[in-house]
Amino acid sequence: MYLSAVVVLVIFGITAITCQEDLPVTQQCLGCICHASSGCNTTSSCGGDVCGPFRLTWAYWSDSGKPTKNNESPDAPGAYSNCAGDTYCAALSVQGYMQRFQQDCNGDNKIDCDDFALIHKHGGYGCKGTQLPEPFGTQYRECKAIVGGQQQN
Repeated sequence: MYLSAVVVLVIFGITAITCQEDLPVTQQCLGCICHASSGCNTTSSCGGDVCGPFRLTWAYWSDSGKPTKNNESPDAPGAYSNCAGDTYCAALSVQGYMQRFQQDCNGDNKIDCDDFALIHKHGGYGCKGTQLPEPFGTQYRECKAIVGGQQQN
């Protein structure tokens, strides 16, 4: 029950981001990636080399096009951590990264959320022939089962 509530809240929180039709990742998929990354913990700060609910690295954010919060300059000292710590901006970063690196990682002849999850965890150049690490993989699959299975992109 708790997982269902979290996933629903995450999906509603990210809905505005995916209203644009040219974005590759659906709101359900974004919600599951966020849930598997951190439980979509919007209060998590930076730890080690990752920040925010999607646990983004600086390189990931940079490769995504360096979106920023409140039109901050991407060159500002806190631009990365400010964006990564903000659910909306971080989701835009995931969208930008997936737009750049989308590919069929698992060889099933389609690009869907399973591929985006693999790209999120293994990067745009390292997703082929890999599995999702645990506990991310279990959290992702549980979320996906709740929000609609294979229909999500």
